[in-house]
Amino acid sequence: MIGGMAAVVGMFAGFGLAPTELRAQSAGRPKLLTNLRYFDGVTLSMQEGRNILISGNRIVGLPGLDDIPEDAEVIDCGGKSVIPGLIDAHWHSTLVAVSQLAAMTQDVGFIHLMAGREAGATLQRGFTTVRDVGGPAFGLQMAIDRGVVAGPRIFPSGAMISQTSGHGDFRLRSELPRFPDTPPSNIERQGVALIADGADMVLRATREQLMKGASQIKIMAGGGVSSLYDPLDTTQYTEREMRAAVEAAEDWGTYVCAHVYTPGGIRRAVAAGVKSIEHGQLADEETVQIMAGEGVWWSLQPFLADEDSNPKSDPIQQAKQLEVAEGTVRAFELAKTHDVPLAFGTDILFNPAGTSSQGRQLAKFARFMSPLEALNKATGAAGQLLALSGARAPYDGALGVIAEGALADLLVVDADPSAGLDWLDDPQGRINLIMKDGRIVKDEL
Repeated sequence: MIGGMAAVVGMFAGFGLAPTELRAQSAGRPKLLTNLRYFDGVTLSMQEGRNILISGNRIVGLPGLDDIPEDAEVIDCGGKSVIPGLIDAHWHSTLVAVSQLAAMTQDVGFIHLMAGREAGATLQRGFTTVRDVGGPAFGLQMAIDRGVVAGPRIFPSGAMISQTSGHGDFRLRSELPRFPDTPPSNIERQGVALIADGADMVLRATREQLMKGASQIKIMAGGGVSSLYDPLDTTQYTEREMRAAVEAAEDWGTYVCAHVYTPGGIRRAVAAGVKSIEHGQLADEETVQIMAGEGVWWSLQPFLADEDSNPKSDPIQQAKQLEVAEGTVRAFELAKTHDVPLAFGTDILFNPAGTSSQGRQLAKFARFMSPLEALNKATGAAGQLLALSGARAPYDGALGVIAEGALADLLVVDADPSAGLDWLDDPQGRINLIMKDGRIVKDEL
């Protein structure tokens, strides 16, 4: 395994995919961004009258306009807006840039190489951090963090943990029944999902992902759109099984997020101690009130049955997708009414042609709230969600905010974010500078 991973990393380096612009920069000289307005990721207004000082990989201060350190590299932002690097809280780094058929059948090396290419494109769209909620992203994370390939910070979940017949069970019916000596399925061998039944098996599966380096754990608590066998209304995993995952994660100082759409599944997950509901578009008002009362996060996606929907050719999948879309508007309304902590995510999945819509999908949040409220869900609020990983967080420092001590992930945009977010659909033309970890990875000021 180590040899194979080294070979893949070597291929990236040999083909010149390593971000040379990062290697050329010196971390010793502070950078001072001047002539700007900024959104700090939390305060719902644009601010001015300050510069932004970066030293190493940190924002070290917001000095006044006349306070310019002598040794600083001054970057004139030309009166443009500066915002924190964007965060996608529901991303699948290794599953987004390939079709479902390819993910199920192609050589794993091809899948990882496609993921490496897409990671660079993700960063160039302004997404400096993603929470990967399912898939074998550990190798990609390592390659990015070591500067071998360009890409966002990754908070990995590892394999999605699923019951038999659950949303993570991609086996064919012809592969059943499963016996104790039955080898793992292809998807399990790749690390996409892991089938575990009973509290003891869920406990082991959770601990395995933590051993691999998971920053949080993902379980499947209800039916899904992409799977063929589990109806959308099904509740998956007993509370005891869910609680096994929660207890193992809590023992490591982190948390569990759960894929689920329906009221019954959400309530069971919350009762078991799950801290983040992924999707939840079919929740009713009483369930949302329970989420709000427990302080559970809602990782919500703008599933609207539009041109950006993940493509589905099977009639069963299409019907489930439409049902979810019909609940999306009400879900946003309920989240706002009951003040549930909300974070932006896309869940672009098995959709190579749809990856470019990542920013556009954040702009859709502005249909349900003000532009800066929407931007907060992909910056300051999403950073709070990531912070639930505690000591298991891969990166030491606050994300999604422009504040002293925060990690220096910043975008300079040719737009007024308080007026609208349509500029997110043109990252190449409207995002003029991208800084990740204090290093400039795009500069077209």
